Amino acid sequence: MRRLPLAAGGVLLLAAWALAAARLGMLGHMGAHMLSVAVAAPLLAWGIAGSRLDPARRWPGVVTPMTMSLVELLLVWGWHLPAARAFAAETLAGGVLEQLAFVAAGLLLWSAALGTRGAAALPRRAAGVVALLLTSMHMTLLGALVGLAPRVLYGTEGFICGDVRLTPLADQQLGGVVMLLVGAGSYLVGGLALLGDVLRQRSTEARPA
Repeated sequence: MRRLPLAAGGVLLLAAWALAAARLGMLGHMGAHMLSVAVAAPLLAWGIAGSRLDPARRWPGVVTPMTMSLVELLLVWGWHLPAARAFAAETLAGGVLEQLAFVAAGLLLWSAALGTRGAAALPRRAAGVVALLLTSMHMTLLGALVGLAPRVLYGTEGFICGDVRLTPLADQQLGGVVMLLVGAGSYLVGGLALLGDVLRQRSTEARPA
């Protein structure tokens, strides 16, 4: 296991949960969500890649890139339905369940996309490129829908932190921007980096001995 990314991912995950527990409106929620799935999760997946803790190694037939991409899509969009968001915001059980679902979905997708090293992993990593880019697209769409909505979708009081106060609509709009910049950006960069790795491996295989 790679200790540095694993430790960094663990620290960032704790920070995400602390941010979620602070209940700072949609801006705080989106910040915690993106910190979990788009920053901490890839670091954790990188840290355990290829080890006995790697879910893609333990259950390769289940933890596949496209399947995990679909699971994350359903969980992310499902938890951003107004009723589910209210359940998570207003109850401790809902908030804990939401955060566990986010980090599990993110970790499984990134682990499935990273796969294992070597030529045998090329098809899986190529599928990982598609899965990450598709995830970037649906994160972009959801972020745009939340950020550009003309009315408040979620019954919050807005962002309140000390002397800084945002109306519910401004809070929601900034939350959508966070998802667009951090969520969509992370999966896009991850997909492109993985694509570069796949192309390098194919180029190496194609060279004459």
